[in-house]
Order: sequence, then C-alpha cells, then structure tokens
Amino acid sequence: METHLKATGVLLILLALIHVVFPKHFHWREELARLSLLNRQVMVVHTFFIALAVFLMGLLCLTSSAGLSGTPLGKRVALGLAVFWLARLLIQLFGYSSELWRGKRFETAVHVVFSALWAYLTAVFSWVAW
Repeated sequence: METHLKATGVLLILLALIHVVFPKHFHWREELARLSLLNRQVMVVHTFFIALAVFLMGLLCLTSSAGLSGTPLGKRVALGLAVFWLARLLIQLFGYSSELWRGKRFETAVHVVFSALWAYLTAVFSWVAW
C-alpha cells in the first residue's frame, strides 16, 4: 500500500505543477480580461491554492505513507482524501458538459485519463482508509 501512496504522491505533485501552464494553455489573459477585477483575481488565487493543496497532498503521501496507512489519524486523513477525490471524479463525470470533449480526440483522451486518475486516487485513499 505504501508503494501506491508514494506513486499517488508523485502523481499529485505532477498534477500540481501542471497548473503552471493553465494560464497560457487556456488563454486566461484574453479570457479573464472580460471578467471584473474581483472575479479575475478570485480565479487566479483559487487556482494557486488548489495547486498548493494538491502539491501538499502529494508531499504528504511521499513523506508520510507509513503514517497514513498505519495509524488511526492517517486512516481518517485518507478517508477525507478519498471523499475529496470521489467528489472530483463525480464532477468530472457529471459536472462538465460532454460537449467539451465528445467527438474531439485530444479532449476525449484528457477526459478519460483524468477520470481514470480521479478513480485511482479515490481507490487508493479508500483502500488506505479501510
């Protein structure tokens, strides 16, 4: 189980680092320019804190896999993370319109890969919590 937690840690750190390219990839300079200053800054600040939280989750998994899987507190933390990633999986499947990816090769691949990642994270943390 510790191997899966360490792999999860690496994946989460990579996921956090991917957030660095979001502004350019999603054309935020042009897209967010149409928003009010408050909404623009909320978007940027929330993206930063999501990336930070995901990075810290990854760091926790890499540095404390034994504590997560072998202590009552660790199992409670893992349960919370399982709920978090299950919610993210459900949003991936039911929150985003299929118009965003259906019939588009790259977008469909991204949708499938991230659905699988959220499912894997949910499974690992559920398994640890169990």
